[in-house]
Amino acid sequence: MRPRIVELTEENLVQAPEWDSRPFSCKWCLYWEHPELLIDPKKEKKEEVFQKKLAWLRRAQKEFGECGKLLYVGQEAVGYAQYAPARFLPNAAAYPAGPVSKDAVLISCLFIAREECRRQGLGGLLLESIIAELRARGISSIQTFARRGGAENPSGPVELYLKHGFHVFRDDEEFPLMRLVLE
Repeated sequence: MRPRIVELTEENLVQAPEWDSRPFSCKWCLYWEHPELLIDPKKEKKEEVFQKKLAWLRRAQKEFGECGKLLYVGQEAVGYAQYAPARFLPNAAAYPAGPVSKDAVLISCLFIAREECRRQGLGGLLLESIIAELRARGISSIQTFARRGGAENPSGPVELYLKHGFHVFRDDEEFPLMRLVLE
């Protein structure tokens, strides 16, 4: 079955993939957008958390434009990506390898939620889709805090980004800031 990638919208955010560990779904994760809120969807009302995520999506789309993608295999969303200038993602300031460059769009999340769908090239397809879209929009560079030594990170492993032309812009033991210049 061929994967399909679509723009993240207010209508399809509810279809963001789910899994068993915290935050349980990208639709309830406010890690990047609201670092001051320690939200646990098991304790909080999921609908309230979802509304905060939806409000962030509306604002980012209004001020920046497209800022996310869903990857479907069949009818199920198994991948999620989110990106925007760092001003929309204040938790980026907490990373030792930061700050994010002013000319860059930050990929805060690029995640294949279902483990059985990983290592099949889906993350690469999602990343290539983001790169093509941002290049077409005239964005000058993309950055992300990738993880060394493991894929269990919302923005993905360092190796994924290296395969797609990124380089280590600022190093860190665990979360180096990766960069791709678009020309």
